[in-house]
Amino acid sequence: MKNKILMFWFIAAVVIVSSILIFVKPTKLGLDLVGGSRLLLEAETTESIAKITPDVMNRLQFAIEQRVNKLGVAETVVQQVGDKRLLVEIPNITDLKEAKAFIGETAQLEFKKEGKAADGSPIWVSTGLTGQDLSKSILSTDSTGQWVVSLEFNAEGAKKFADLTKSLVGQQMAIFFDGELQSAPRVNEAIYGGKAQISGGDSGFAYEEAERMVNLLNAGALPVPAKIVEENTVGPTLGADSIAKSQKAGIIGLSAVMIFMILFYHVPGVIADIALIIYSLILFALFKTIPVTLTLAGIAGFILSIGMAVDANILIFERTKEELRAGRNLFTAINSGFDRAFTSIFDSNMTTIITCTILYLLGTSVVKGFALTLAIGVMVSMFTAITVTKNFMHLIFGTGELKHPALFGLRKDEIGQSYEATETKREKARFGILD
Repeated sequence: MKNKILMFWFIAAVVIVSSILIFVKPTKLGLDLVGGSRLLLEAETTESIAKITPDVMNRLQFAIEQRVNKLGVAETVVQQVGDKRLLVEIPNITDLKEAKAFIGETAQLEFKKEGKAADGSPIWVSTGLTGQDLSKSILSTDSTGQWVVSLEFNAEGAKKFADLTKSLVGQQMAIFFDGELQSAPRVNEAIYGGKAQISGGDSGFAYEEAERMVNLLNAGALPVPAKIVEENTVGPTLGADSIAKSQKAGIIGLSAVMIFMILFYHVPGVIADIALIIYSLILFALFKTIPVTLTLAGIAGFILSIGMAVDANILIFERTKEELRAGRNLFTAINSGFDRAFTSIFDSNMTTIITCTILYLLGTSVVKGFALTLAIGVMVSMFTAITVTKNFMHLIFGTGELKHPALFGLRKDEIGQSYEATETKREKARFGILD
């Protein structure tokens, strides 16, 4: 009994902590609930990349994700659609024009040197040092107070830059950004340490221009150009309506399940309902803590997991009733009921979790949300069904005999009979056969 009381207080502590987390932690909502934008990008070939391969798409997806993260927009989804398209979902974005420009630009940084074309005219030729060799860029000012972009190269880039400046002493080195000449300083000596500056020429950079360049450089260059081929928006009003309908569906579903349990299982049904409330608190707290981005599909997974949580209790109660019919005392019947039901509960939940894992790995963003919330819900339901329900059953019913079978939805004449005998009696009654 002491262990059961300790377990009761442990459960109470979990409920208190979960309730606090629910009030303290914000709920992360997906695009379909808070509104936002959905962009479909298509990769385009270039002179150097004649075919869009899976590797190119993976690098493009990574670059877009990096850029979106720099925007500071939380819970943005970037995923591949088909062979050469990316779907970008940006919830809660306020300036769609800025986001589109930020995602779509190429941000190509190149260092070039003087050369000659085939007819002898001077041109700028590539040196192989590009934005891919950058570690980061910083917005700063020079000695005259003008805005400049300070560059820091990575280890490989620093070596390239040192070799390049060493070979260009006394010559100009041009810096191009997105195909436009930014500055062409004369190299007086080899520059070591992997640092350089981009100035805006005689007129200098405006603050907004320099800031844009820094942001794009830090976001990284796209491996190939990507154009926006489709754009959809979801308004916050539609999102609010979806939330309201989801809440209504959840309340109706939960209420129907709780009423069903009370009608069919009486006092154990009440215990199952309490366990269900605790389950919902724990699960919602986990969603906020992880955090899980809730979409309409994710809410559907959450509501479905409520039904599965009750399913475990139904198996347990039916097994317990079988033990009572067979003549077991209440304490033994409860323990045996849980032990006999556990295998079925574990097997069914594991198959669900395996299915959720496959859906999460192979599905789209909508399917991923459904799979994640359902999988977490199933795992939490095992804890509440086995731990919470069992502990409450022992605390309420104690270890004695069952004096009031109606509490379990049983008749007195069913107690102490074997399950098979009871079923035989029921079958005879159905067909009007008297003993």
